[in-house]
Amino acid sequence: MRVIIDNKIPFINGIIESLGEETPNEVIYVPGMKFTPEIVRDADALIIRTRTHCNRELLEGSKVRFIATATIGFDHIDTDYCREAGISWTNAPGCNSGSVEQYIHSTLLLLEKVKGFVLKDKCIGVIGIGNVGSKVCRVAQELGMRVLKNDPPRADKEGKEGFTDLETITRECDVITFHTPLNKEGKYKTYHLADRYFFDSLKKRPVVINTSRGEVIENNALLSALNNQLINEAVIDVWENEPDINLDLLNKVFIGTPHIAGYSADGKANATRMSLESFCRFFGISPNFEINPPVPEITEIITPTESDAYLQTYDPRKDSEALKRHPELFEQLRGDYPLRRERNAFTFRIG
Repeated sequence: MRVIIDNKIPFINGIIESLGEETPNEVIYVPGMKFTPEIVRDADALIIRTRTHCNRELLEGSKVRFIATATIGFDHIDTDYCREAGISWTNAPGCNSGSVEQYIHSTLLLLEKVKGFVLKDKCIGVIGIGNVGSKVCRVAQELGMRVLKNDPPRADKEGKEGFTDLETITRECDVITFHTPLNKEGKYKTYHLADRYFFDSLKKRPVVINTSRGEVIENNALLSALNNQLINEAVIDVWENEPDINLDLLNKVFIGTPHIAGYSADGKANATRMSLESFCRFFGISPNFEINPPVPEITEIITPTESDAYLQTYDPRKDSEALKRHPELFEQLRGDYPLRRERNAFTFRIG
């Protein structure tokens, strides 16, 4: 069996090679953007990230039977072609929801600390109430914010109670944060969900946050909204045309990071574990492995306030400053991202 693996997927090197008698006899690690038809032609399985586009161009004529993406999103996989070609695929839903929760939490605390944006009683609109959006709702409520939830697919399935429409979000919210998949067409289209019309319809000057997919927000429209003061601040982790992002927009946003909101060590460990478990299930291999993210050098945080403690676990300003200094290193900053730990890895001592 031949397996091709993205060389930036952590914790996997050495594990897949030691799964026992069923161990693949050839495991090859390559950069995500270097997967070619020649490389995958004789592969039985691919384990990838978002940088590898699994479509007809890559897969036609190959032996590939199984693809695992160590990511929540799967818009980089042509699912129609895979179905046609008899290729099974899996993603890792919810794997990095705690990591994105940490990113949003720290971002909200920074808005209050640096920008004087008092969170208590502010209204936040959460667009997309899945694994991530649900955790963001909880964090916002704990910070004393009023939460409006927008999720048309869930509202249609479960009933309108508890959900609100986009018009209400644009009218009432002081913060709007996006947590949707990327759907380019259909009833639940999210491509350019926030376009010029969206920004022109805003009744307040909200903070806009995007950690979902870059194309959910029309980046030129967002830049125009910032220039015309239609919005207060922007926090952007995902961009159109990555890694060739809009530098004018990067220099205008409060926080701009290289698609790393979900890149905690915990989230990556979850994604790798889920991908390997799916791989083992598909090929009938015993999942005899264990993945544990590294223990932080300092596990006890002593600060005067809980907010300061949270920001010591993760402060997105550092990632933003690194990208703004060297935007040409977008892929390197993302690929070589240091493994940060989530809240549960630390003990807080406040006072």
